[in-house]
Amino acid sequence: MSSASTKPGPVTASAVKYSRVMLKISGEALMGDQGFGLNPPTVARIAQEVKAVQELGVEICMVIGGGNIFRGLAGSAQGMERTTADYMGMLATVMNALAMQSALEQIGVFTRVISAIPMDQVCEPYIRRRAVRHLEKKRVCIFAAGTGNPYFTTDTAATLRANEMGCEAVFKGTKVDGVYDKDPKKHEDAKRYETVSYDEALEKHLGVMDATAIALARDNDLPIIVFSLDEPGGFRTILAGEGTYTLVNAKG
Repeated sequence: MSSASTKPGPVTASAVKYSRVMLKISGEALMGDQGFGLNPPTVARIAQEVKAVQELGVEICMVIGGGNIFRGLAGSAQGMERTTADYMGMLATVMNALAMQSALEQIGVFTRVISAIPMDQVCEPYIRRRAVRHLEKKRVCIFAAGTGNPYFTTDTAATLRANEMGCEAVFKGTKVDGVYDKDPKKHEDAKRYETVSYDEALEKHLGVMDATAIALARDNDLPIIVFSLDEPGGFRTILAGEGTYTLVNAKG
């Protein structure tokens, strides 16, 4: 798979390289230009991106972070007990998942929010076989509340659920169009990697995902594709192997 920078053509179902994928986005991606919380037009735009991919016949899992509402590490750094802070962060991801579910169902995409922390009044508990069945019925599954355990990030939750669901790749939507050797917003000479190995991402601390998530992907040979969620139609285009992105795999 190459990452061409030329303008891609229309994407057809026959061009899509994956049949089941995990989309991981941060909670901050839902803020838009705000400094906190949810921006409904931004949530609706991302929902349209997901719908466009689903219309190609791709089965989609999602994990959304909670940093736009509460980040466990930040709470811990300010003196809060770490386990409590992490559980609060997990609850924030449930709020984001429900917002995305609402946006998706408003445009006709059947969606299930599946939480690692049982809360039957608002979403389903995580049962692997049931979740797989939802995917087979072409429902989008949004996995909330992380892994259900403190000390694990939503990056790790995304990689874990991707493996459990039999996803063929993890797509990580970010603010930039791939993995760079340094922050491209601060350094004009930042170099973008077209491909990078799991080990190199770990050794160079490239910030693809946290170390646990990358190691879990490496151990199960699960590719990670980092792309810009701000690029209109980017998710759909990159599923066909076009556009600009970074592929993280065993070879690099």
